Amino acid sequence: MLTHIHHIAIICSDYEISKEFYVHTLGCRILKETYREERNSYKLDLAVGDSGQIELFSFPEPPLRPTQPEARGLRHLAFGTEDLDAEVARLAEQGVECEPVRIDELTGKRFTFFRDPDDLPLELYEN
Repeated sequence: MLTHIHHIAIICSDYEISKEFYVHTLGCRILKETYREERNSYKLDLAVGDSGQIELFSFPEPPLRPTQPEARGLRHLAFGTEDLDAEVARLAEQGVECEPVRIDELTGKRFTFFRDPDDLPLELYEN
């Protein structure tokens, strides 16, 4: 029986830029950083809140993947927040542009989208 989502894995094109974004801009906490010499690859384990994790990978010359929300595959990664306006303002101070805030027609909750350094669609969803 599934109990929760353990982690989300992301492959980035520039490890240092993505590490800076996920750690300093988004505020994820580093759990473990591993360099795998045989792959010329980093794996960065990041904590998201108290229960979520992101595995950030780097590989030499990773192929592009469609990132539009309606492309086949993972649509986007959503982060919950207690105060959407404060989080949007905090991201803006870090130079991250968010789309206009919208209302989820099914839940009545507010949300917005923004992009990571590799143009991966990320969402902020108000709890």
